[in-house]
Amino acid sequence: MDVICACTAGRVLQLLHHGNTVKGVTSLDNLLYVLRGFTSSEQIEVYDKDTCRLQRKLTVHGLGFVSDITTCSHNRCAYISDEGNRCVSRVALPGGAVSCWPVTEQPAGLSVTASHSVLVTCIEVRKIKEFSTDGLLLRQFQLPEDVNAPHHTVQLSSQQFIVCHGEVFDDVHRVCLVGSDGQVVKSYGGSRGSGTQEMNVPFHLAVGRDKFVYVSDVFNSRVLLLSPALTYVREVLSTPQLRGYPGSLYLDEDRSRLYVAVSGFEGGRVVVVGV
Repeated sequence: MDVICACTAGRVLQLLHHGNTVKGVTSLDNLLYVLRGFTSSEQIEVYDKDTCRLQRKLTVHGLGFVSDITTCSHNRCAYISDEGNRCVSRVALPGGAVSCWPVTEQPAGLSVTASHSVLVTCIEVRKIKEFSTDGLLLRQFQLPEDVNAPHHTVQLSSQQFIVCHGEVFDDVHRVCLVGSDGQVVKSYGGSRGSGTQEMNVPFHLAVGRDKFVYVSDVFNSRVLLLSPALTYVREVLSTPQLRGYPGSLYLDEDRSRLYVAVSGFEGGRVVVVGV
């Protein structure tokens, strides 16, 4: 069972909709786009951000196993990471032409840079690839061997990157500040664990204009807030609020809301929390 719910200060206010597993959440203008997994049609649900009411559903034909979605206000489109077909699909919004371009390696998390290009994190080969909106490969860089299983990357205004990495059986689980040369400048985390300086599969990031970092800590069932210096600040959401495993994040600073895709025994849902 999938639910979109709204909460403030950790308190759930509503349970609004049921559906399939949520693989990602993002927005453009006053609309919220929720990507559903394990379905061949109506993969994207479109909600009004003010009322959280379902407006319509979009189908992207030919999608395989999807893992993330993000939007670009400049190019008026959404990008979908398709692990199954090793490509990125570009969907014109509010609901138009669909195109796709190959990534070659398995794509994971997506983000859009200030220059409107697309960052694709390639989990298997520890690479970050940057594409134009039309799928032209602009550049790529290799991450160090100790940045194993990177899931998501966000570029900062400094042109440095925030990367989260670590898989279930890995020893090291971190959020790293990475330079333009691909080398780690500093990091938060280390050995897998559940303490305030530890994580267990950091999966997705949201970075505010103030450079504070939200990170979904999957198997600790929590969302953490880190300072710009990558030090622990607090838990934004914990196990009782999430009731499942947090995945993709989307931060709406204008509305002071953080959207969290959650999966678990109750199915998938999006938790909306005031920040």
